Order: sequence, then structure tokens, then C-alpha cells
Amino acid sequence: MSNHCLHIYTEADITAYCTSRENEHRFWQTLAFLQPKDDLTQALRDAAQFGIKYVLVAINEDLGPRANCGRGGAHLGWQAFLQRFLNLPCNRFLTPDDVLLLGEVRCDDLQQQGANLDNRDPVQLAQLRELNSQLDERVCAVMRAIFDAGLAPIVIGGGHNNCFGLLQALSQSTQQACHAINFDPHADFRALEGRHSGNGFSYAYDQGYLADYHVVGMHEQKNNQTIISALDNAGFSYASYQDILVRRTLTLTEACHTGLTRFAGQAPLGIEVDVDAISGMPVSAYTNCGFTVNDAEHFVHLAACQEHARYLHLCEAAPEHHPQGLQQGISDAGQVLASLVCSYLQAGKPGA
Repeated sequence: MSNHCLHIYTEADITAYCTSRENEHRFWQTLAFLQPKDDLTQALRDAAQFGIKYVLVAINEDLGPRANCGRGGAHLGWQAFLQRFLNLPCNRFLTPDDVLLLGEVRCDDLQQQGANLDNRDPVQLAQLRELNSQLDERVCAVMRAIFDAGLAPIVIGGGHNNCFGLLQALSQSTQQACHAINFDPHADFRALEGRHSGNGFSYAYDQGYLADYHVVGMHEQKNNQTIISALDNAGFSYASYQDILVRRTLTLTEACHTGLTRFAGQAPLGIEVDVDAISGMPVSAYTNCGFTVNDAEHFVHLAACQEHARYLHLCEAAPEHHPQGLQQGISDAGQVLASLVCSYLQAGKPGA
């Protein structure tokens, strides 16, 4: 594969985020990089041969949420993550020496084309959704190269629309339909009305990439009856926010296991986290009626411990929507995203 869909990082790309401290070895000093001029497909396979297991990759866009009639801002989640994650200290609990910092799916041109489009205008909304379809192709191409190399992508930034490209790439790479477990107040199973952040899973199901699907924390007041009926008709399942935190008829652990125990067999599993499930998180759809960061970490841990887990997708962080402004949003979003990635990496260690 050529590298036209991807900006491959070098150490120069992260210098501005990195700090040092005496007698402390930090994550940025341990991560691996590729040579930008190398063929991506071969370079990823070589990385796997040298012990790399995980690949960090960004999708810096907000086309998907805006094409879903929502707000922008999801293009800044990756920057918030880097600022926090790169400067964490290495220790016996976690040293990410099996992690490759790959770079960014190229979407600046699509972002520019969509910057002035008004999602309240039907014609311009359709244009946003067409740009989203073009983004799908790029996401799929990059993720397919990662999966083909036997590596696990950790995808950060952008809207939940990008689950489609991930599931498409994983399904095509493994030549079978996938399973997905999603920590999210929204099922993202809306109508096939043009691509956006609210219908990535319904498109993946329609096109044969998604075999089974379970939503943890789906909010009963944030999904219409058409969505719920579509989930039922597909044979998919959910454990609602109200069941877990309001009526408390099951625990979060039980809600996760409902889906995970049903995902039997050899099908690959995608782990999806829409961080708007977390109370107070700066996101496209801010909520005070959600889960804690600890709950999200627990979800990631349980899912990542599954034998067939193949990726982690963290989406919808929008630091600019923090009530106290962008800088506080960068700080809070970065801390949460970094903690979720660490939970995923630690679950893959022996004895987790």
C-alpha cells in the first residue's frame, strides 16, 4: 500500500508535546516509529517481526458528528491524548515498548472542504455525508494494512463514524464478519441515509462486516424506537444505562459479560468507546448523566482480555467544548484518553 492516506510520524512530529525529568524514563522515549519513505505494508510487517503488537493512529476529523447534525470539535482529541500519554512514566506496571506510534489518517483536505458547510441545510448536509464516505475509504485502507500485518490498532480522535472503516478493514482482512462491543449512550444504528457518526454500525451490518453487536450503557432516552427496533430485528443486544445505574438490576461487569460471553467462536472483536458515555467529558454531545472514567476503564479492561479482541477505538472527544475552555478540555480529555489506552495495553500483559 502507498502512504497517500497516511501521514507517518517521526520523532520530530511529537517534540512539542514531550517533556523530560531526571531519573524518569517516559513513554515517548520508548515508542517505536516507522521510516516515512518505506512501503507501509512491508514496514508494518517488519515491525510485527520485531515485537510490535499495537499501533497508535489518529483520525483528526469532525465531519462525522457534523454530518449527524451535531457539533464539531472531535478533531482535537488526538492532540489532547498525545500531550498526556507521551509524558507518562515507564515502570514495571507498563512500559509501551511494543507500541508503534504510526501517525494520522490524512483528512485535512476533507476537513477544509467541509469547514463551511452548514448541516442545517439539506444540500450541504448531503455534502458532509459524501465527505464522510470518502473518509471511510481512507480509514479502511490504513486499518487494513495494520490488520494484515497482524497488529492491533488503537485509534483515537474523530467521530464514531470511523467504526465503519475499522470493521470493514477487519472483516476484509480476516475474511469474516466481526463482533463489536460498544460503550456508548447511543447505539449508532440509525438509518442508511448517508454516512455519519450515528450509523457506522448499521452500515457495517448492512454490508456484511458486522455479525454480532452489544451496546453497554445505551441510554433509553437517547435512542428512537426505529433504532431500538432495528437492533432487535438484527438480533443484537444492549444493556441500558438505566438498568445499570438507575434501576441497578445488573452491574457494569454483568452488562459487559452479557455480550462478551455471547461472542463465542473465532470471530474478531472490536472494542468501541464513545467517550460521551462519561459524565463531564468534553465531547460533541456533553452529558452529566453518564458513567465514571473508572467505569470506562473497567469496560476496556474486560473487553481487552478477550482472546479475539483486535482493536480499541476511542472517539468523540472534543476538548473545545469543555465548560472551562479549550485548555482545560485538552487536559481533561488527554487524561481520560490516556488512561483508557493504558487499560487496554495492561490487559494484554501476561497475568492481566
